[in-house]
Amino acid sequence: MASLSLNRLPIVGKVGVGALFCLLLGVAYYVLLHTDVAARTDRERAKTGELETELSKVKQSQASYFADRDELAMRQQKQRELNKVLPTDTEAATFLSALQAVSNISGIDLKAWSPMEEVPQTFYAKVPMKLQITGRFHQIAKFVYEVGKQDRIINMENLELGDPKIEGEDVVLKASCLATTFHLLKPGAAPAGKTPAKPGGGR
Repeated sequence: MASLSLNRLPIVGKVGVGALFCLLLGVAYYVLLHTDVAARTDRERAKTGELETELSKVKQSQASYFADRDELAMRQQKQRELNKVLPTDTEAATFLSALQAVSNISGIDLKAWSPMEEVPQTFYAKVPMKLQITGRFHQIAKFVYEVGKQDRIINMENLELGDPKIEGEDVVLKASCLATTFHLLKPGAAPAGKTPAKPGGGR
């Protein structure tokens, strides 16, 4: 019946029906295709948004990591500098080595040294050492000055000069003094009491 009806239509009608049919197919195809593409586009946009959010979090974490790393490096550097000035251990050998190095620079003769008992304070301990040196007056003065320039804190006390002797055109003096350095007490260490006396030394 439909074919007979179409056959009865004029050519213009047949063309119109055909065009309408094609248009409906096109609209249906477009709607189906567009819906699928739109859905895919929405999914991709959602994934892109999630990835951008994750990337932003990663960048924030990275920036926080770099900031923490730089702060840690700075603190470690400050701790190394602090350990030079005020170490956590007595380091008697390092203390004596520093004094000997300064004596060589100053030109004095470090005759003898005698470590004494540590004197604990609240947060640190004093590490005294008696010294006996000989040299010209300006050499002894330079020795005291150079000791004060060391990274580690060293105090020079009770400097006594005596027994002058003429050697050529110079006057050589004997001197005794007390060189005192310090070290931090470790957490939990008792702030009172004394450590056992250390053996004396000399050369």
